[in-house]
Amino acid sequence: MSLLPEGSDPLRFGTEAFYAAIGRAFVAMCAVVPFLFLIEAVDQGLAFGLDPAAGIIPLRLDGLDGVFFSPFLHHGFDHLYSNSIPLILLGTFVLAAGARRFLWSTLIIILVSGLGIWFTGSPNSVVVGASGVIFGYLGILLTRGIVERSWWNFAVVLLVGLLYGWQLVGILPTDERISWQAHLFGLLGGVVAAIIFRRRRPGLDGPYYSDSTRVFG
Repeated sequence: MSLLPEGSDPLRFGTEAFYAAIGRAFVAMCAVVPFLFLIEAVDQGLAFGLDPAAGIIPLRLDGLDGVFFSPFLHHGFDHLYSNSIPLILLGTFVLAAGARRFLWSTLIIILVSGLGIWFTGSPNSVVVGASGVIFGYLGILLTRGIVERSWWNFAVVLLVGLLYGWQLVGILPTDERISWQAHLFGLLGGVVAAIIFRRRRPGLDGPYYSDSTRVFG
């Protein structure tokens, strides 16, 4: 486990490494969205019918595989457009804290959100979309602000709240066309991931550890 000089810590706000990590993460998240648009274009252009085939169908075994596939599918381009900006924005700050943490946290969010939908959703519905992951990233940033005492995570959550705060009502069953289960369980999955993969430091003034060599337990 290697130690990094304080100024090179990518999670320390204001350092060059911090801004470089944000930049790299932003580019990576911007590359994800065209991939989602490509999937939607293929689905619609070739009439594959991916939504019912690979979406989550609650309480049905043939809809259980949608837990893993549904975040990559959307009900049309309008649905995808509405998810793109918050996915890039939140995903950038989550990814900037480390690729390994990002991947494992995303997996936990997908599992918690997807299984929550499958167990509690309507068996007459097909659920697709990345909104569960988006709410999961929101949960990560909010929880990191608490468990890691990171004020800039709070600042990001505040910014997102100002821009998209009205969407937080999505965790309540207010619209039958919107899966509130995806939002609620995604948020919970983010909280769980942030706690499991929280950043461990020997002390506030102690050395910082590289994400590439740190072991999370």
